[in-house]
Amino acid sequence: MPVVVIGAGQAGLAVSRELSARGVDHIVLERDDVAHAWRSRWDSFTLVTPNWSLDLPGSPYTGPDPEGHVGRDEIVAYLEGYASQHHVPVRRGVEVRRLRPAGGAFHLETSEGDLSADAVIVCTGSFQRQFLPPSLASVPRDLILASGEYRHPGQLPPGVIVVVGSGQTGCQLAEEARLAGRDVVLACGRAPWIPRRLDGIDTVTWLARSSFFDLPLSALPAPGARFLANPQATGAGGGHDLHFRTLAALGVQLTGRVLGADESVVAFADDLEESVAFGDARWADLRALLAADLPRAGFPVPELPVPAPFRSDAVRQVDLKEVGAVVLACGFRPDYSWIEAPVCDALGFPITDDGESTVVPGLYFCGVHFMRTRRSALLFGVGRDATLVAERAAHPSIER
Repeated sequence: MPVVVIGAGQAGLAVSRELSARGVDHIVLERDDVAHAWRSRWDSFTLVTPNWSLDLPGSPYTGPDPEGHVGRDEIVAYLEGYASQHHVPVRRGVEVRRLRPAGGAFHLETSEGDLSADAVIVCTGSFQRQFLPPSLASVPRDLILASGEYRHPGQLPPGVIVVVGSGQTGCQLAEEARLAGRDVVLACGRAPWIPRRLDGIDTVTWLARSSFFDLPLSALPAPGARFLANPQATGAGGGHDLHFRTLAALGVQLTGRVLGADESVVAFADDLEESVAFGDARWADLRALLAADLPRAGFPVPELPVPAPFRSDAVRQVDLKEVGAVVLACGFRPDYSWIEAPVCDALGFPITDDGESTVVPGLYFCGVHFMRTRRSALLFGVGRDATLVAERAAHPSIER
């Protein structure tokens, strides 16, 4: 094949549409099904960004509730419809096990046999491997439930539910378990938060009117900032505020990060207040950004609330005999180990120039978190990167 695209999530679908628009013959290999990452979310999962963000190239959101938050199955339906509408040539159930540069082309070992291609565009997402903190190494494995395995509160065994990780996923699962009547302890780390709405408009909509999502990778204070959690928020129940203060008011026991575990207890650091202060400082940064950017863009500045003082008595340890499950929600890490070339940096992210590998000619990436800007992997941002990548793949001889 001239071009092989790996992955049929939003990035792979958008790239395929842009390749077709340029007359580039290609196939899309998907080891599972279209939108597999979205299909594997828990049952009550909803879009955290507003519905208008269902905005891949050529198929903007046209529904009746642009500021609402659709559920998992509607997200999947949108992406399935996109694949059908744009005639994306997906081969489902084909896993790429190895990718190797081979004399100016590429050799792909797949579950359906070997393939060769002139160019390959990798659209498998940024985060494929769930992260297990070393501090949890002593926790019995039968107590650990990875967030990717969680579906609903009914599968949680009796006992205290300890959620490790306080980004969007950790907060949402802690809230759901607590609303189901469970005793929940949330081990909190450094994460930003946002109000769900400002003056009746989703905060993400306000941020999209500012420069927030256009922040380039080069502007991050350090490479590791790519691992900063997304702002605490939820679209559940129509969308509402969700952060440390709302969880504490709900009865979730908040504590610091996990220090470690032995045969009897899980111990936590005395750093909860520092984590709350970190999130408050990030919201202060966003208040300043909105106040500066919105008038320049011709928008009014909404009321920007200042958080109330935080007070909470943090638990310092939990008896393992009382624990029903330790829910692992502390993020994922990149995994491109199946590519037989040194194409990634020390953190595991591919090294690219606008999606084109700077290491291996003819190899491209799309849908990578912060590949170019903060919006690079998002439903309403990946299309910009897909256009650039498809153009480069269609005209590989152009000097950069």
